[in-house]
Amino acid sequence: MSSWRKKILESRRDFLTSGASGLGGIALTAMLAEQGLLGQAKAAEAVRKGMQSTHFPAKAKSCIFLFMAGAPSQIDLFDPKPKLTELNGQPMPESMLEKVRFAFIKKESAVLMGSNAKFRRHGESGIRISDYLPNIGGCADDIALIRSMHTEAFNHHPGQLMMNSGVPTFGRPSMGSWINYGLGSESEDLPGYVVLTAGRGTSGGASNWSSGFLPSSYEGVLFRNQGDPVLHLSNPEGLPHECQRRSLEALKQLNRQHYKQSRDPEILSRIASYELAYRMQAATPELIDLSQESEKTLEMYGVNRKDPEGSRGRGFSNGVFATYGRNCLLARRLVERGVRFVNVYHASWDHHSSLDSQLPVNCQIVDQPVAALIQDLKQRGMLDETLVVWAAEFGRTPLAENNGGEDEINTGRDHHPFAFSVFMAGGGIQGGQVIGRTDDIGWGVEEEGVSINDFHATILHLFGIDHLRLTHRFQGRDFRLTDVGGEVVNKLLA
Repeated sequence: MSSWRKKILESRRDFLTSGASGLGGIALTAMLAEQGLLGQAKAAEAVRKGMQSTHFPAKAKSCIFLFMAGAPSQIDLFDPKPKLTELNGQPMPESMLEKVRFAFIKKESAVLMGSNAKFRRHGESGIRISDYLPNIGGCADDIALIRSMHTEAFNHHPGQLMMNSGVPTFGRPSMGSWINYGLGSESEDLPGYVVLTAGRGTSGGASNWSSGFLPSSYEGVLFRNQGDPVLHLSNPEGLPHECQRRSLEALKQLNRQHYKQSRDPEILSRIASYELAYRMQAATPELIDLSQESEKTLEMYGVNRKDPEGSRGRGFSNGVFATYGRNCLLARRLVERGVRFVNVYHASWDHHSSLDSQLPVNCQIVDQPVAALIQDLKQRGMLDETLVVWAAEFGRTPLAENNGGEDEINTGRDHHPFAFSVFMAGGGIQGGQVIGRTDDIGWGVEEEGVSINDFHATILHLFGIDHLRLTHRFQGRDFRLTDVGGEVVNKLLA
C-alpha cells in the first residue's frame, strides 16, 4: 500500500474513532437511537455534546445557501469592467477563442459586450457593487466577495451538481448532506437539511440536494410554498392522533424485523423518516406561522410584496416577489430552530437574451430579501454562527450571445465557467473584502483563483471539519465532498 493511501486511511480511522472528533460518536448515537437502543432525550443530549468537539473549533453552526440557478452575470453585478465597456462591439483575438468551447455562442461572429449597469462603492470597505443590487450593496461591510471563482462545467445541470456536490456527475452527496452526516442536526422536530424554491425551478432538480450514497435520511427535504410544507404531513380528516401513533409503532416493529433479517441501513433511514414526519406535524405549523413576526420584519423581507406590473422574464412567475421574501424569512426561522443547512433556490438567471430588461427584474426579486436576511441575522446576534452564501453554477461571458433570432442578437450573455463571482457573510467569514481579481474584460482569473473544491473545503472548515477527514467508503473507495482537491481559502476567515 502506498504511503499516501495509508495516511488517508489512518486519518479517516482516527477521525471516526477518536473521542476528540465527536463525529464518529454522533453517527453511532444516531444509529442506536434509530434502533430504539437509546432514549430520545438521552440520544439528543449525546448528539449535542458530540457537536461541541469537531476537528477544530467551529465558527458556523448553520448555513443558508442562496443559489441563483441559471448563473447571474457577474460582469453586471459584482465585477465592474470599464475596459470591456470601452471595447464594446469589438471581436476578441482569435488566439483567445481557438480552444474555447461555448454552450451557444458562434465564435466566428462573436463580439465583446460591455455592461450598462452602474457600479458604486459601498460601506467603509468601498466594495463596488452594481446599482441593480442596492440593498445587498448596503451589506458590503459584512460580505466577502470572491471575484475569482472558476469551475469545470459550462452547462447548467453539471454546473449545479458541481457547486452542490463537488463533482459534475450524478450520484454524489450534496454539501448539505455531507455537513449533516458529519455533524448531525440540532433540531429534533425538523429535518437537518431543508430546501426552498422560487421561480421556474432548477435544471438539476432534486439531484442538487441528493444524499447520493449516504443514507437517505441526510437528503434535503423540499418544502412547498403553499399548504403543508411537505405533502401528506397533516393527518387525513377523522384520523385520531392516538390511532396514528399506534400505526407508526406497528410499522416500526415491522421495519425492525425486516432490518434484523437484511441489515439494510436504508430501513433505519425509513424508520427515522416516519418518526421525523410525526414530530414535524407539531413543529411545522408554528414554523410557517409568520403572524408571530413583527410588521417591521415582514416589511423588511418583503413577504407581502406585490409583483410589479409588467414584470416578466426567466426568473419571474406569479407571486415570486412575495415567495422569495417568505423563503428568506423561513430560512432564518429554520436555522433559529436548529436546522443545519438550508438551500434557497431562485431560477432562472440564464439570460442568453434580453439581459438589460430581465436581469433587473431578477435582482428586484432577491435584493431586498437577501439583504434583510443578513441584517436580521446580525441584529439577532445570529450572523456570527450562521453562514450566508450567494452562489450559482458559473458566470456569464463578456462576449455577447449571438445565437438567437434577429431581434435577440447581442442582447445576452452565454455560459462562462472561467471566472465568476460569489459572496459569503457571517459564520466566521471576514467581511468587507474582495478576494481575487479577473482580467480587464472579465474573461479569466488573474489573482487568487478559487475552485469549487477550495470553496467547499473552506465552508467545511468554518463548521470545524477538516475536508480531508470527512469521508465515506463506497464501492471500495473513500469519497469526500472535495473529491481529490481543495484547499481552505484562509484569507476568507475572520
